Amino acid sequence: MKIYTFHKKQKLPISVDEAWKFLSDPKNLKVITPDYMSFNILSGADRPMYAGQIIQYIVTPVLGIKTKWVTEITHIVDKHYFVDEQRFGPYALWHHKHFIKEIEGGVEMEDIIDYKVPFGIIGQLVHPFLVKPKLNEIFAYRKEKLESLFGTYTQ
Repeated sequence: MKIYTFHKKQKLPISVDEAWKFLSDPKNLKVITPDYMSFNILSGADRPMYAGQIIQYIVTPVLGIKTKWVTEITHIVDKHYFVDEQRFGPYALWHHKHFIKEIEGGVEMEDIIDYKVPFGIIGQLVHPFLVKPKLNEIFAYRKEKLESLFGTYTQ
């Protein structure tokens, strides 16, 4: 059983309060997801994020295949971090940690995702040219979108 780790950091010239307000609102996930993925929240985003929150959505991650994805917010420390875990969806395992810390001139956001692809050895074979590049593409979009919303960190 192969478990992969995806790790990204981004700095933004905003306060921890601004970053937390944006990132802890489940509705903003649609804002930072590429349009071609047809991200649509079905339920669970009607109140501020809390531990135990279940969010259901439809997404089209690859090859135009619509997928229902259900995540649970399992841990929250206000203005520091939160964790979402897949309960149902395209991965065999999805555990996504979101960290926010204050730095000089802004914040550093860090994403660490531990995940397992489905379909055993077949999933592992397609990982390097399908799954990993798709995650890189999604997070590159997020980086650009967050910079367009909040500005570019220059320190």
